[in-house]
Amino acid sequence: MSPYSVMMGLILILTPIICWVFTLGREETRTPLNKIFEVIHEKRYYLHALGYIFIIRWKALTDDLNEPIKLKTGNFTNWVYSLEGEVTLWVQQTFENAWLTEFLNFHYLFIYLFLIYITTVYFAYVGERDMTDKVTLNYLLIYALAVPYYLFLNVEVTSSWIPGMKALLYHDGWYTVFYATHDPLDNAVPSLHVAIPFGIILLNWLHCKERNIPLREWKHWPYHLFIVINTILFIFTIAYLGIHWLVDIPFGMIIGGIGALFIHHLQPRLRNDHGKMFEGVDKKKVMRHTFWEGAVTLVMLALILSSIAYQENTVDERVSMRLGGGDSTYEILTPLRYGEEMTTSITNMDDSLTLEFTIIWVDESVSAMDQGVIDWKMLKEMDNQTIYEVEPKQTLEILVDEPKLWHLVILHNSAEELDDVIEVRILNDYGEDQMWKAIAISLPSLWMTGFVFHRLQRLKKAGRSLIDSTPSHLWEEE
Repeated sequence: MSPYSVMMGLILILTPIICWVFTLGREETRTPLNKIFEVIHEKRYYLHALGYIFIIRWKALTDDLNEPIKLKTGNFTNWVYSLEGEVTLWVQQTFENAWLTEFLNFHYLFIYLFLIYITTVYFAYVGERDMTDKVTLNYLLIYALAVPYYLFLNVEVTSSWIPGMKALLYHDGWYTVFYATHDPLDNAVPSLHVAIPFGIILLNWLHCKERNIPLREWKHWPYHLFIVINTILFIFTIAYLGIHWLVDIPFGMIIGGIGALFIHHLQPRLRNDHGKMFEGVDKKKVMRHTFWEGAVTLVMLALILSSIAYQENTVDERVSMRLGGGDSTYEILTPLRYGEEMTTSITNMDDSLTLEFTIIWVDESVSAMDQGVIDWKMLKEMDNQTIYEVEPKQTLEILVDEPKLWHLVILHNSAEELDDVIEVRILNDYGEDQMWKAIAISLPSLWMTGFVFHRLQRLKKAGRSLIDSTPSHLWEEE
């Protein structure tokens, strides 16, 4: 069984237990079992389930586009590395031990899924309709907000760039196949493990603040505190496991903040709490929203197109990965449809060191992955495994045409000294230009950002609190 299946199974088992534990002493808030389906129908919670199905498909579409467009989008890892250096390597080496690694690997996946799914169930169970709406939208929309940054601001994980940094999450037996088939490894900015729980924290605060409820006196304070503690642990985890850079943390908070503000101000409209959804909407308002939110969208789109142009113009200077002496890492090749083929072009940018690599089916690589390290010797000794060598300043192209299979390009630097770093450029040509799809699915994110900026500007101009979720057509009446 995959880690995802195991984790979701545990979540299903634990859901009623968690809801029971966090309502101890507040039994009156619990929804009776014989009323559950009535509540789901009455409050339209079935739409929340459909929302989860939609965003899972949205994520799959994003991941399918990530690799084919990377030929043009490149990556900005070198910029991030020049900014913060090897701080995450210090974190990993300072605290590394086998027990902590096992615990954090489990926590990284399980608690993340836990917060996404159980938080919705918990708030529905205790009769918090508005919070149920908001935390559901939090997952759906924060991921949508992150899409253009994942597609056009590629940043490799720290373990693919910092010499000596172990991929404690990715190169670890049981987890290897799951993450290789679900994580592109260059979607570091922003961190959704920060953005999504931070969005929940902010939504809780906004909810209480608007209702003049001190957060510590809120009846759901214990659950809120649980989220806060796990968010802090996520921040340490993503640095320790060789995943995210430190800059991913504030970027994650920014995305979580934009998402929370968008949801906080939109949810009353969606629930018709102040009249019909489009109550007070007229031609003048539509024109004003179109102009200001469209302007923000166009500016951000122009920046995206500029970054694409920059990456295309500097493709010869592009560095995809860095390997210190003895390091191994991998590039993921997404499955092809029948009749399709792709070419991976691997360039050794070093002046003197030889790069080794092999291409292997993901499932066959598991035995060589353990505790953040790839056993290159084991890979070389596998039956029918071809080992390629790329001499200094040389490029080797390999054609891949096996359909429906996930492959890894596993790269190795056989130098003995860690400081003997090889810089590698990998260009994967999938043949089909899908840039227009990537731009299309990014537009909702750009518009939501424009909406938040416009909304806050209007609230400030009207002399109202920035957290006031009252629709604007009621401002004059009040």
